[in-house]
Amino acid sequence: MTTQIQIDPNARVGEIDNRLFSSFIEHMGRAVYTGIYEPQHETADAFGFRQDVLELIRPLKLACIRYPGGNFLSGYNWLDGIGPKESRPVRPDLAWFALEPNQVGTDEFLQWCERLGTSAMLGVNLGTGTPQSACDLLEYVNGELPTQYADLRRKNGRECPYGVKLWCLGNEMDGPWQICAKTADEYGRIACETAKMMKWLDPSIELVACGSSFRIMPSFGEWEQTVLKHCFPYIDYLSLHQYYQNNDGDIPSFLARSVEMEGFIREVAQLCRAAKAEHGGEHDVHLSFDEWNVWYHFQKEGVFPEKWTCPRAIEEERYDGADALLVGCMINTLLRNADVVKIACLAQLVNTIAPIMTVPGGRAWVQTIYYPFLYASRFGRGVSLQIELHGPTYDCAAGAEIPFVDAAATLSADEREISLFIVNRSLSQQQACSIRLEEGSQYRLIEWVSLCNFPQNAVNTADQSPVVPQPLEAYTLRDSELTLTLPAFSWNMIRLKIDGI
Repeated sequence: MTTQIQIDPNARVGEIDNRLFSSFIEHMGRAVYTGIYEPQHETADAFGFRQDVLELIRPLKLACIRYPGGNFLSGYNWLDGIGPKESRPVRPDLAWFALEPNQVGTDEFLQWCERLGTSAMLGVNLGTGTPQSACDLLEYVNGELPTQYADLRRKNGRECPYGVKLWCLGNEMDGPWQICAKTADEYGRIACETAKMMKWLDPSIELVACGSSFRIMPSFGEWEQTVLKHCFPYIDYLSLHQYYQNNDGDIPSFLARSVEMEGFIREVAQLCRAAKAEHGGEHDVHLSFDEWNVWYHFQKEGVFPEKWTCPRAIEEERYDGADALLVGCMINTLLRNADVVKIACLAQLVNTIAPIMTVPGGRAWVQTIYYPFLYASRFGRGVSLQIELHGPTYDCAAGAEIPFVDAAATLSADEREISLFIVNRSLSQQQACSIRLEEGSQYRLIEWVSLCNFPQNAVNTADQSPVVPQPLEAYTLRDSELTLTLPAFSWNMIRLKIDGI
């Protein structure tokens, strides 16, 4: 049976916010120390940051990077990470049971972002922190007036403000694992007051409030409603987090998890719409899916490094081919919901549950999940297009009638290119595919790249990379119909040029 995909460039989901292609650096594991920052490394710049890592990050064209956490955020005093490095304290990090030397802090991170050509999404501590400490950080980062913390920034060598526009009001505050976790009412009240004060101080910023840590939280739904009741007029986004596991080795069910992700997005979007109706007015709260990825390999192995060390090499996933396909499906899900999801952060970026890995003092390389994100970020911007997909399905533990083929389509900003991102979930069967485009235009295929023909458990390492994109050319394009056969167990990107409209 052939999968039929219908695409009309005039049927649009919505504009794709560039921040859909963002990531996350937390003071966790080796993300910072021996990840992005390693002063003794042969490629380190004058500031101590690894340039080999930077050159792997740069092609991802990240719109912003979330920092400094994560669970770390709820116990972090930003004042520990500024000023002369020799005077900064070493603190126990209660989130990850490590030592935090504070050699990278707000100034170092924001200036690294500037050199990378990206912006920051900064978090404020609403665990041990207060609304005032959040405003003090905002004043330090963005303040222009001759005030205490703006002057402290100047004293520390940065005259002009950083102009950070996107801020997170805490992290996963419903989670019992969180430092100073809160009830929905407790969090809603402190988030509301913090948001008010921060926007009074700098009306140009946008704020993200914490949704439920995960969809499976007992208070999911009720938490969102309560937080929105308190905060709706003062926030711009509500966060979603989701990681998927394959502990039982059931790959068909694992690859179907993106269907659940789509339901998660739609449920939270509906809660935001209901809050808007209740509050009235034109203000919208959109979604920030600011943690998403696959995460289970490290915990499954059951080897945990010694506590109270720095860096403590935890959660260093070794991603395989199945993980790359699910990441591709998750990206497709984000693209299909670009009308409500405006920010999304692949969590994380380096070493810790990350697409990029390093050896301390040695090489850096990319994992399997790097490639679907890379190609979507490069060619999946512009406008998300509606698609109609009909084809064979399968049943599994994750659900019934799961399509073997998962797809998303985008139209470039200049409306001259269509990009399709297609995953074949079948472990063993190729999938014939017919893609029907708008009639009356001429199309030509620019490229078709695929992750395919690798063992299901294949991983990339510093020494070998069995999972890399390869060009494919066996297709037929006649008028407005493209026919091709998707390799079994594959991720694919197809770019089409619109030559006449």
